[in-house]
Amino acid sequence: MDKRIGIVGIVVEDLACAERVNAVLHDYAGLIVGRMGIPYRERGVSVISLIVDGSNDEISALTGKLGRIAGAAVKSMIAKTNPANGKDA
Repeated sequence: MDKRIGIVGIVVEDLACAERVNAVLHDYAGLIVGRMGIPYRERGVSVISLIVDGSNDEISALTGKLGRIAGAAVKSMIAKTNPANGKDA
């Protein structure tokens, strides 16, 4: 399985869904290298950024589950090269 590094951005627009977002992140903790969460009180949202390391399928499963949570918006970007060998995949 070819592993990639990626970035996942999550905007929690409805703070009532934060518990569900955190449950999914807990389920995929093995993929998460780093996490930063910022409550943006003036706008009434929270923004979470993740650095992930996993296969395309694993990262897609994570973002797919997050994307199905009403009240959360999710976008991801996966690096074009495999960091283990520096080659395009």
